Amino acid sequence: MNIIDQITTWLREQLAAAGADGFVFGLSGGVDSATAAALAVRAVGPERVLAALMPCHSQPEDASLGQLVAATFSIPTVTVDLSEAYDVLAASFPASDHLMAAANVKPRLRMVVLYHLAQSHNYLVLGSGNRTEIAVGYFTKYGDGGVDLLPLGSLYKTQVWALARELGVPRKVVERPPTAGLWPGQTDEGEMGITYRELDRVLSAIEAGHTSGIDAATLEKVEGMIARSAHKRVMPPVFG
Repeated sequence: MNIIDQITTWLREQLAAAGADGFVFGLSGGVDSATAAALAVRAVGPERVLAALMPCHSQPEDASLGQLVAATFSIPTVTVDLSEAYDVLAASFPASDHLMAAANVKPRLRMVVLYHLAQSHNYLVLGSGNRTEIAVGYFTKYGDGGVDLLPLGSLYKTQVWALARELGVPRKVVERPPTAGLWPGQTDEGEMGITYRELDRVLSAIEAGHTSGIDAATLEKVEGMIARSAHKRVMPPVFG
């Protein structure tokens, strides 16, 4: 059984175990969400999935590529523009110069929308986090990390790119520089300060216990990312 069959079988099993009727997910115009969407369609068909396009002062390309993915896989969509809600909420906060504190409100608003849709349809929320991003904590806690299932969670980013091509994700989406769309010009690799390919190489070496071929400064950087984000990968500690 190939990886596509393994994941789609797992998705059907998870759906049945939860007594849910389908999947809802966000479409951002990125390769991860497109790949998760394609797998959901493979698992249960387009009639049992729903894609949410949730612009929040986003770049127009995000919506156009999201619509391209939806059209490619015949996925029904709903658009919820969060720009005004974000502005109202942000205006009520105490003044802060912390860029990420403000930026992370956007994925947290999207999480609220996805769970509203999920409960309305008896669907599960499908996330698009991959193994690379989970390992170093490159996701927003209770934002894009707030999901029911992570079908790509065992695949490194480089493996997601390969899987996307196999599934027929549009080339423009696969080749687009990865971005969380948190602010204009933001890219994942620019924010992290390391490319996904290098990050995958380091993470694989750490997992295998063979890091002698990794530059010491790079290894220290990645190990620090893993350590600082450990709280994101566990349930909240309970006293007693």
